[in-house]
Amino acid sequence: MPGKPAQPARRAGRSRLGAHWFRTRRIVGGVLVDTGPLRRHRDFRRLWGGQLVSQVGSQLTIVAVSYQTYRLTGSTAMVGLVSLGQLVPLLAGSLIGGPLVDAWDRRRVMLFTQFMLAAGSAGLTANALLAHPQVWPLFACTAEAAAFQGLDWSARRASLWRLVPPGDLPAAISVQSAANQFTSVAGPAAAGLLIANAGFGLVYGLDLASFGVALVSVLLLPALPPDRGGQPANFASLIGGIKYLRSSQPLAGIFVIDLGAMVFGLPRAVFPALATTLYGGGAATVGYLNAAPGLGALAGSLVTGRVSRVYRPGRAVAVCVVAWGITITAFGLVPWLPAALALLAAAGAADVVSAVFRMMIVQQATPDGMQGRVNSLIYAGIQGGPRLGDAEAGGAAALGGPQFAAWSGGVLSVVTAVVTCWLLPGMWRYDSRAARPPGDGPPAAGRGAEGQPQPDPVT
Repeated sequence: MPGKPAQPARRAGRSRLGAHWFRTRRIVGGVLVDTGPLRRHRDFRRLWGGQLVSQVGSQLTIVAVSYQTYRLTGSTAMVGLVSLGQLVPLLAGSLIGGPLVDAWDRRRVMLFTQFMLAAGSAGLTANALLAHPQVWPLFACTAEAAAFQGLDWSARRASLWRLVPPGDLPAAISVQSAANQFTSVAGPAAAGLLIANAGFGLVYGLDLASFGVALVSVLLLPALPPDRGGQPANFASLIGGIKYLRSSQPLAGIFVIDLGAMVFGLPRAVFPALATTLYGGGAATVGYLNAAPGLGALAGSLVTGRVSRVYRPGRAVAVCVVAWGITITAFGLVPWLPAALALLAAAGAADVVSAVFRMMIVQQATPDGMQGRVNSLIYAGIQGGPRLGDAEAGGAAALGGPQFAAWSGGVLSVVTAVVTCWLLPGMWRYDSRAARPPGDGPPAAGRGAEGQPQPDPVT
């Protein structure tokens, strides 16, 4: 019959198309963030889910506090002071909290922090529901919550390796990073709509409720005691953590290289000046400039599926920081807004990929008994670096203008990365294949039997 000879050809064509589609799915699936740890590990899924909900609530509150402060005072300076008022308790809480995480059951620490963080949101809710809300609770409640943020963050990071096996750690860190970036974009967007339609009281109330969800998720976790039962939480313990970080080249390297990128290469303080003078815009343009790195970071976090196949994470961190510096340098030189936004998005993507590799090194190169203190120091750098960067960018702009502040900061970021790799070669040489899970079996490369750093092997 006519047409029969064409049927085998059509079947062969469909077979080739199906094979091509299967290969494409495998390639795409290998690049996208690996959600396997969420499917395979129930306790990690609980921790991740509770943290996702609470972070959305926290992002709602960040926007609401700044906007309510401006509504009550009409002063942008007062908005900045509320943020500045959180810095000292945040850094102090981080440094003090590290030894506590290494002394107590991490599950109990997280239960405690959920109550304390919720207390700040409860105060903000009560103030918002008053007939005449006051300004001072905005200072007091945000400072109180800031004092426990570092403790909570350190306890969660220190618990991670107990909830997933070593082979799934990179994917678990990636999926946590993707959640962080999602909440940093979705939370502020939702906050504007909720404030406009329901008011500040509901927004703060949702944040308070989110800590209830996080509390339940932590209650469902098993006990998470530190290795060998922990050690006393005192000043000597804190000093021991600082000495450990300083003497471990991979850890010291990622701390210094990231701090340099944030201090020198974060030009957000000059966004308003660039928006009005160089790009001829206004408040909307300032918003675009601030949103671009976050959108780039969200996109970057979604394509971290292959991080577990990178066995030299120190080199990956250095490459990402150099890419960050180059894109910021180019941002400071281009006068066209669309190109500037694209460069900021690329910088954000490089930063989030760098963050994933940095956290991989922290998890692999730090013994369990040091996890709380090392993570608390890393968190202090993450939070303090951008604030120092605002001051640096402002000073550079006063000397040479906002464009000079941006491109010179990018150049200094690259220089810092190169110098760090030269002075701390252990970071560049770090090989994750030689690492073992903290507290499991013989000491990994770079750690002695008691978790103390040893000289980095020459490779």
